[in-house]
Amino acid sequence: MPTKFQTSYIPSTHVKAPDGSEIRLFHEVKGGGLSECTLASGLVSSSISHRSVEEIWFFTEGSGLVWRQQGDMEETVEVKPGVSLTIPKHTKFQFRNTGKNRLKFIISTMPPWPGKWEAKPEIGPWPTSF
Repeated sequence: MPTKFQTSYIPSTHVKAPDGSEIRLFHEVKGGGLSECTLASGLVSSSISHRSVEEIWFFTEGSGLVWRQQGDMEETVEVKPGVSLTIPKHTKFQFRNTGKNRLKFIISTMPPWPGKWEAKPEIGPWPTSF
């Protein structure tokens, strides 16, 4: 049986992500999901890792920093519109908005987000806003 087509616009409502950011879910299919994440000016997310999903992020507005650590690999990158990055499974990560406007990015999550238990709290480099 074919899967139903999905069409929508950016939702006006959001859910609070385990890291404190705002998530607007676009769609989910069997292999993954697509959403938009927003972090207000001056805020810092909580540091977490994912137990079973991987993500690709594409930044569309604002400026900020993203910290990632997996084993001995660790880096902090500057982000702005046009930058994309990956969050592999089990990677510790945290992000902060360093600009005067909101930080926004599109997230592709694979497989689809299974629920709040997916996010494992971690210790990151910055004090969190949440």
